[in-house]
Amino acid sequence: MIGLVLTIAISFPPTYIDNAGSDKDISSIMGFSGFGKKARTFDLDAIFEQTRRTAIERNSEPRIGEEVDVGPPLPPGYGKSTADDDDEDEEMQDEDDEVNDSPVLFNCFVDNTYIFVLEQVSALGLDPSGARLVTGSYDFSIRFWDFAGMDAALQAFRSLQPCECHQIKSLQYSNTGDVILVVAGNSQAKVLDRDGFQVMECIKGDQYIVDMANTKGHTAMLNGGCWHPKIKEEFLTCSNDGTVRTWDLSSEKKHKDVFKPRSLQGKRVTPTCCTYSRDGKLIAAGCQDGTIQIWDRNLSVHTKFHCRQAHANGSDTSCLTFSYDGTILASRGGDDTLKTWDIRNFKKPLNVATGLTNFFPMTDCCFSPDDKLLVTGTSARRDEGSGKLVFFDRQTLQVVYEVEVASASVVRCLWHPKLNQIMVGTGNGLAKVYYDPVRSHRGAKLCVVKSNRKEKHAEALTQDYIITRE
Repeated sequence: MIGLVLTIAISFPPTYIDNAGSDKDISSIMGFSGFGKKARTFDLDAIFEQTRRTAIERNSEPRIGEEVDVGPPLPPGYGKSTADDDDEDEEMQDEDDEVNDSPVLFNCFVDNTYIFVLEQVSALGLDPSGARLVTGSYDFSIRFWDFAGMDAALQAFRSLQPCECHQIKSLQYSNTGDVILVVAGNSQAKVLDRDGFQVMECIKGDQYIVDMANTKGHTAMLNGGCWHPKIKEEFLTCSNDGTVRTWDLSSEKKHKDVFKPRSLQGKRVTPTCCTYSRDGKLIAAGCQDGTIQIWDRNLSVHTKFHCRQAHANGSDTSCLTFSYDGTILASRGGDDTLKTWDIRNFKKPLNVATGLTNFFPMTDCCFSPDDKLLVTGTSARRDEGSGKLVFFDRQTLQVVYEVEVASASVVRCLWHPKLNQIMVGTGNGLAKVYYDPVRSHRGAKLCVVKSNRKEKHAEALTQDYIITRE
């Protein structure tokens, strides 16, 4: 084939070869005129010149982070800030920091981060390690938040509705952190694992039996619940059926023990909140008639401690909590009060704080990890003030510090002892995490420092021309 090509080339007359503009004549002699399209021609010199000009223009544009003067020039005397001005600004900032410093709170909770949910936050729960937060709301949903896996966008990694159309009232991790107790507006509490899968559902009792001690479970709406502080398989619930029941995780067919609060006349009263003592030996319940009744865990018939006029009759006691040393009981009443009680002398309160508005039957109160402060939230009507987080001295119940959380009621508050962070749930669907940049550990500090993940955009394929110059 090579020899054939050379022979044909040599047989061309010299007039066709020397004539550079005779493409048409050559095509006709070769016999392939009319086949294919005419090749594109490019002015390479013009293309290279345009490329050079574009590169010069791009290099002259300001880069990201550089200062660019925009608009008309400034009047004389209004030049750019100098180093002296920067020093003055830093001094003023230092003075502001000194004024805003709170010596009582050990300079805690200066920064805060926000986590949004859809409806009013009605329940909060943190696992013992502080790695995960679970929130419940009035929209019947539970959301799981992983601090280590979140970025600054603060998105929940799972949302579910374990109790169908019943609002979530209480959420609490077990001592080991492997399961979660879910108390909703129905009569059957549930236990979920860390990923939201059901482990246990309490049985429903027979509502036609008069003596509630003879039923296997609750027959009316639940009001609260918590885990035993020492026994990891046992938890506690209270209900509108007038009973407080203990359950074993390995036996879902029947309750373990039942406690029945009674009024002064011996009638049934409704417990609105319940809790264990720190050692797990006592069970306390706050009732709608204003009483606080405490039983020995092994003696379910008669109360060991009883206060008939702890709070106003007809008000819902929203929270009971024991101090870390186990000697003081704090009660948050629906009568806008916060009271502390000495277990060794339970006839009258040690101290009383009044004027703490409370619109919700689950408003919390809790002790600080060092057992020196007592904190609770206040309620506020829409467009009529702000809900506050109020800190009290445990010994005197004098107000130490106040934080305006939001223009809505503060419903839930939880002070985690390991993280040294405060989780707050409000009535407008906002969950806040207060932390100290120095004294707090892990938790919210793991995610607020991460930048938002970039969204993945669809890649478009483009066809470029490759120009070579011989």
